Amino acid sequence: MSKNTVATLLKQKEQGDKITMLTCYDYSTAKLIDEAGINTILIGDSLGMVVLGYEDTLSVTVEDMIHHSAAVARGAKNALIVCDMPFMSYQVSVEDAVRNAGRLMKEGRANMVKLEGGASVCPQIEAIVKASIPVCAHIGLTPQSVNAFGGFKVQGKSEEAARQLLEDAKKVEAAGASLLVMECVPAKLAELITKELHIPTIGIGAGAGCDGQVLVYQDMLGMFSDFTPKFVKKFAETGNVMKQAFETYAKEVKEGTFPAPEHTFKINEEVLEKLY
Repeated sequence: MSKNTVATLLKQKEQGDKITMLTCYDYSTAKLIDEAGINTILIGDSLGMVVLGYEDTLSVTVEDMIHHSAAVARGAKNALIVCDMPFMSYQVSVEDAVRNAGRLMKEGRANMVKLEGGASVCPQIEAIVKASIPVCAHIGLTPQSVNAFGGFKVQGKSEEAARQLLEDAKKVEAAGASLLVMECVPAKLAELITKELHIPTIGIGAGAGCDGQVLVYQDMLGMFSDFTPKFVKKFAETGNVMKQAFETYAKEVKEGTFPAPEHTFKINEEVLEKLY
């Protein structure tokens, strides 16, 4: 396996070879995802909900993202590593955006940063790209704007909203983004946008017409049970397997059947006798 880059992803789009992306937040999971041959790993600010237990992504800090991104980078050798810019790390000013993007690359060892929004964040995208940092844009349902949207809802359903999404997609591409995530967008609209753009699109709840797909790994493994979005397919019920293992462990410890002789170390009896 060779290293995935912005250039290899673009080639995949051109050849109709679908791009795979999963979220990840730690070293050991990153190793497994990387060994499975997944093209891109996203250190999503979804870490706020699935790892840190917040009710949304808004409380996640740049320090949180750096900490988790660096751990993932140590585990994944071939995947392209994309790190989310958390809420308020790029909205205030272009200067802020470039500085924080730089930290995610330098300290978090990411290969690309991701930020939410369309036309409104184009000045930030341009400036970050000028600083030689690749950018992934994110339109549709942008979880950092959950309060403005009034909840997690499908975007782009009316003609006006659909036109706005298409325009936003074209604008972020023109600003220099080299990847675009579309979340909770009607499938046919996402397919149309994908055809209109030169850069690859990654869908989450945006249908199979995108150039690739992303899911939160705890969702697709059945490990996060607080709620399951409509767009999630559970590829395994790992959560149940884990719970069962934890229960069996507790039972064996209480019964005294674990640790068994094969899990223990021996000592010479003579040494013991000298201790009395």
